[in-house]
Amino acid sequence: MSELEDAVQVMTTVDDETSAHRIAEHAIEHRRAACAQVLGPMRSRFHWQGTVADEQEWLVILKSPKSGYEALQTAILDVHPYDVPEILAVPVIAGHAPYLSWLAEETRVSDGDA
Repeated sequence: MSELEDAVQVMTTVDDETSAHRIAEHAIEHRRAACAQVLGPMRSRFHWQGTVADEQEWLVILKSPKSGYEALQTAILDVHPYDVPEILAVPVIAGHAPYLSWLAEETRVSDGDA
């Protein structure tokens, strides 16, 4: 599989900035993502428990190999505050080759990192 075919962006949202940074730091520290960006605040409207919610949230975007998605999802769930978090992976269809090589290298987990 080429580095391009193996790249994904994984997104999740949380209700406070501290939680967003906790997810980003946890994923980077454990090499489950090569890069994490925290954006917000933003407004989210969604159906939840029979009502329409209108909440302030922060978006975390994580760059990772698709082959590492399950480990990244586990890392997110380890620290995510929601009962049913949004965790979506979007395939990368094009990208700068040196960046994709960097992404692959930065998410290689050695025995000491696991």
